[in-house]
Amino acid sequence: MPVDIYWRIHMEGDQPSLRRRVRSRGGFAPGGTAPGVRDGRDDGYSHADYMAEVARAAEESGFVGGLLPNFPHTDDPWAAAATLARETTSYRFMVAFQPGFLHPVQAARMTATLQRATGGRIVYNVISGGGGPAQLWWGDKVDHDDRYARTSEFLDVLKGVWAGGHTHHGRFYQVENAGLPEELAGQPFPEIFFSGSSPAAIAAAGRHADYYLSWLEPFEALKEKFDAVRAHSDTPPRFAVRVDLLARESEEEAWEEIRQGWRPRPSTADNDRQGAPAAVPQDSTSAGPNPAAVRQNSAGAGPNPAGGPQDSAGVPPDSGSRQDSAGAGPNPAGGQADSTSAGPNSAAVAPGSAGRQQGDSVGVRRSRSFLADVGDDYRRLEVAPNVWGGFGALRDGPAFGLVGDYRQVAERLDQLLDLGVDAFILAGIPHLEEARRVGRHVLPLLKGRRS
Repeated sequence: MPVDIYWRIHMEGDQPSLRRRVRSRGGFAPGGTAPGVRDGRDDGYSHADYMAEVARAAEESGFVGGLLPNFPHTDDPWAAAATLARETTSYRFMVAFQPGFLHPVQAARMTATLQRATGGRIVYNVISGGGGPAQLWWGDKVDHDDRYARTSEFLDVLKGVWAGGHTHHGRFYQVENAGLPEELAGQPFPEIFFSGSSPAAIAAAGRHADYYLSWLEPFEALKEKFDAVRAHSDTPPRFAVRVDLLARESEEEAWEEIRQGWRPRPSTADNDRQGAPAAVPQDSTSAGPNPAAVRQNSAGAGPNPAGGPQDSAGVPPDSGSRQDSAGAGPNPAGGQADSTSAGPNSAAVAPGSAGRQQGDSVGVRRSRSFLADVGDDYRRLEVAPNVWGGFGALRDGPAFGLVGDYRQVAERLDQLLDLGVDAFILAGIPHLEEARRVGRHVLPLLKGRRS
């Protein structure tokens, strides 16, 4: 079966490299590459232009589409998809959205309009939110498990409206004989990538997901999570993993990039004294193993979670990228670090992150638990060969990714395919150059992609 490989589009702005945790490309921060300021005036090269450049580079490099994350501090991904579709020919746009902020009848009409305009290139990344202050920013006070119940009901109504003549009287939604206009009816229904690591999320995914989407974790923990989703579904979904890559010609070069970007982390005791969030205690819903305990084998085997599954260096010379000027600072606290997580900004695990907002995302708590008491020994976070849990300290987003030479990274992706993964959402910093690098040097080495 062919493997769909997506590339993440940086809705929140882009860093020039993992060595510098600043945003100098796009987003809403002025004075960087996009928007650029020349002689005190806007140079006309916008954030949308840079996103379009990344989308074109990813399409040319062999990626089938791109994830458009959803943050409080970015452009809207629905509108971005409409804008970027004109810049590509077959590239799909995975729109991340929270059902609580959109009525299913309006979502059906918006989606059908985009499907008609793009030739069926819209994909859903359905997320249910990470709670805490970030969720309140959206005006949403619904608690964790009820958010997944609402998401499930939302999708029931949306699918009914898509089919036409749908009446529904439920806990969250009431519709009478709802359907699409004749001119919009009959469009292909988008594939659903469903995110969430809690039992409530897994149960909802079993009902609705075409793909169950997870952050990368130690491989055995992923296998357990996939098994739980299969157990909750009469027709099990396929599985997708969101993976950050740092791939270079040699393994030494890749780890040198990490070393250059790493800053010594304060110990848990220091965090407590400074008011920063301490390591999350392990329990049946958020258990995250100690890095040493999961350093077992090349498959990344980790211990069985107690309560069941849980949730300008190195730039190619021909990249065509504009030079970065002094960058703006990192994104505000409280945003979702990556829409696949359904959680708040996981930069809370990074150095200097005291006071970052906390939510109730099981996936985020699980990722944080791997990062306690590491100090300056970043290699302690290599929980299996080339599987590294420190990416959250170098950029906002999930903790785990792959570090190594091109062959090693391709081999780890092949291991994930052997584990049952059917699709990837890959990413790298900066998104433009790394899309070209990964497309040129890693994707051709994937054996599972050719089987």
